[in-house]
Amino acid sequence: MFESGQFLADILEVSDTAQIQPNGVDLRVEHVFEQTSQGEIARDGTSVGDRTPIDPIDGYFELNSGAYIVQYADRVVIPDGHIGFVYPRSSLLRNSCMLHTAVWDAGYEGRGEGLLIVYHPIQLETQARIAQLVLAEADHVGTYDGAYQDERLTDNSTSEWFCTIATSARPKSKTCPCCSQGQHSGSNDSIMFILTANYPVNSWKRLPE
Repeated sequence: MFESGQFLADILEVSDTAQIQPNGVDLRVEHVFEQTSQGEIARDGTSVGDRTPIDPIDGYFELNSGAYIVQYADRVVIPDGHIGFVYPRSSLLRNSCMLHTAVWDAGYEGRGEGLLIVYHPIQLETQARIAQLVLAEADHVGTYDGAYQDERLTDNSTSEWFCTIATSARPKSKTCPCCSQGQHSGSNDSIMFILTANYPVNSWKRLPE
């Protein structure tokens, strides 16, 4: 059974009634990026290619045809006993655009992202509602504890993170964003860096307290 929009709004502490729909909550766009280098999906880990931010012009992202990564402004929490799905708003589809997302597991918390495919140029205003999150009841064993947990919930300009890619087994990987920026300190087995705004949390884990 799917939960009501108000049920989800209460969990997410959404106060803007325009975001609360009968069966879900709308998510707003905060940042848009274009991938500029090759990533990697391996058996022992994942690396995300470099990204270039798309700067808004007079409050609008001007997007030509192509693929973009969008980051949501809204904090998402998937409670125990549930699974989350994100769908594009119909207005996005009617403008020849598609938003692709993965399953959001129970226990996930963060400000996530999706893959926006633009088939015809479009203007997206910052903080515009582009997606709808819905919750369904679901059995599960354990809860989410992956690399994207707590993504973008802290001030990324000052947080220290541990790089899960550029280890001694794969030192100074050219697909590792912080390697290409020379942000490392410490040994290859314990690499720390200050995450910059241009490289949001993807393949990074927070250092233990």
